[in-house]
Amino acid sequence: MTHYSIIEVSPRTDDRITGYLPAANRLIERHGGRYLARTASHEQLEGPERGAALRIVIEWPSAEAAKAFMTDPDYADHLANRQAGSSSFHWLVEGKDDLACPRNTIP
Repeated sequence: MTHYSIIEVSPRTDDRITGYLPAANRLIERHGGRYLARTASHEQLEGPERGAALRIVIEWPSAEAAKAFMTDPDYADHLANRQAGSSSFHWLVEGKDDLACPRNTIP
């Protein structure tokens, strides 16, 4: 089932993430992912303010593909550098509608 990575990234320093994008792009593609959005153009419409420099949405063919990307040994150093040089949050969202079940209740 399709899954989506929803990521917030606010870099603290550029020197820790030099070379990150070419490697991440290649590895995301290797694991069947594709960017749907990768932008600094975003607006929060609800809830307590959560500032982030970048919002990223990646579509994956499965949860396993997303997790394989995150644990790929070729990604480990790049991930560590990104985490050390930024404030980041990453959610993996299953591409389904739990509220479409009978009587609109969550199972």
